Amino acid sequence: MRLLIVEDEKRLAQSLAKGLAAEGFAVDVVHDGAEGLHQATEHDYDLIVLDIMLPGMNGYRVCGALRAAGDDTPVLMLTAKDGEYDEAEGLDTGADGYLTKPFSYVVLLARIRALLRRHSRGGQRALTVGDLVVDPAARHVTRGAAPVELTAKEFAVLEQLALRAGHVVSKAEILEHVWDFAYDGDPNIVEVYVSALRRKIDAPFGRKSIQTVRGAGYRLTPESGPR
Repeated sequence: MRLLIVEDEKRLAQSLAKGLAAEGFAVDVVHDGAEGLHQATEHDYDLIVLDIMLPGMNGYRVCGALRAAGDDTPVLMLTAKDGEYDEAEGLDTGADGYLTKPFSYVVLLARIRALLRRHSRGGQRALTVGDLVVDPAARHVTRGAAPVELTAKEFAVLEQLALRAGHVVSKAEILEHVWDFAYDGDPNIVEVYVSALRRKIDAPFGRKSIQTVRGAGYRLTPESGPR
């Protein structure tokens, strides 16, 4: 899943981004409200962590603009303020949650996961491709009745393939959703993770469900049984 952090305290923003990336999220970071609104409208995010006290355009206005445009991406607001009025104002603009600084990273992560679960309740809870089940909420994968242990990044790559099962997903699309817009490393990193997935979800079960489409990307397909 891809998150946007809009926070002008750069050390805090980078610390949060580092921690969330370690959990398998792709994380983009900007430091002012106008740029946050621009990024949120230009890219698809699963959740936005939005500070209220931002230069140029505060978090209330950013959130309000997104909601006015019909964007229902979950928004978790951060603020150094404390009081019922501030929380009410944040929620009135359409925010989905509110967290007062200083806060525990563990609490932040729990809030993010709760908002993501809540937002996905109306849709498909788990992604099923043949006997492969990818559960984004529980971050759990099974092949048949057998659990498959994946790292956070491996899970994120598989999730992108499962979301578009049967269709070709390019390396660029995987990089965009699993890493972030600032990633400037070797795009072949995707091949490394796809190879790891094949060793875990295909090889032990005699499957070949992740196909390479030369020059285009990868396709995840269902298979009825071992081959």
